[in-house]
Amino acid sequence: MARSALSRRHMIAMGLGLGALAAGGIAYSAFGRAMRKARSGIGSGLSRTVQTRFGALEYAEAGAGPPFLMIHGTGGGFDQGLLFAGRLIQSGYRVIAPSRFGYLRSAMPADPSSENQADALADLLDALGIARIAVAGGSAGALSALQFAIRHPDRCAALIPIVPAAYAPNRPPARPWSPAQTVLAQKVLQSDFLFWAAFSAIPDTLIRTLLATDPELVAAASAAERERVHRILRAILPVSDRAAGLLNDAGLAGNPAPMQLGKITAPALAISLEDDRFLTADAARHIAAEVSGARLIVYPTGGHVWVGRDSELFEAIDRFLKEIGYA
Repeated sequence: MARSALSRRHMIAMGLGLGALAAGGIAYSAFGRAMRKARSGIGSGLSRTVQTRFGALEYAEAGAGPPFLMIHGTGGGFDQGLLFAGRLIQSGYRVIAPSRFGYLRSAMPADPSSENQADALADLLDALGIARIAVAGGSAGALSALQFAIRHPDRCAALIPIVPAAYAPNRPPARPWSPAQTVLAQKVLQSDFLFWAAFSAIPDTLIRTLLATDPELVAAASAAERERVHRILRAILPVSDRAAGLLNDAGLAGNPAPMQLGKITAPALAISLEDDRFLTADAARHIAAEVSGARLIVYPTGGHVWVGRDSELFEAIDRFLKEIGYA
């Protein structure tokens, strides 16, 4: 009996071990498929690079019509910019989507400030032969859009900060990361497998934290909107190719500095959502109050990625551009 019981324990242990190996193999296979898909999306030949005063700047464009510069948010790149502005491409705009400093194939200069990013965008327009353009920036990308409007007023035909991760007075500052948190963030951001595993196992946590949106709001949304939100998350892969930009954004957007918004002369439309967990509605109101003649839209719900508002939001942008005579 003792020998039989021991044999059963060995068989159970062996079965568990083989099961764990099989599960690990299945997980690694799924990870491999996800990475191949992610890399095919950014390596499909859709994007190009130009040389700016700060090094290489990657961009892609799609559509035809009035030019529209869509600057991505944290975790993005040219691919996120094209995803965000898909409705404008369909509405007859030539969308130009750059990858900001430290994202994908764009350089990471010694001083990756929003001011320098704005100047790099001006260099991109020079390379494309575009004199003036409507500029939108989502989340941390709004910092570059605002600086572009401040530093290059003759080239900014319209300014549209969307869920701007910008300064707002009286908002409590974010607590800086501890050294241990910084090291942990660097390890996760440099590991495509860890990010993929988190997305696979705890997507709601990533929606709540990275996308600053209530997961229950996503669960109650249409199938198309749920897919759009998950596509935003999936598009962060390969996160290792975006790590430098992500860490830079943590510094720039974590405690954003005030800007000289009174210098902005372009027609402006600031857009946010009341339940954005990053509190960007405060920043949108501040921009609208400081920029002469600026318009403001604050939707009551939708979170940081405007769940359930995608069509409404971009219809408002299209209408605004038509009203100011740009489109």
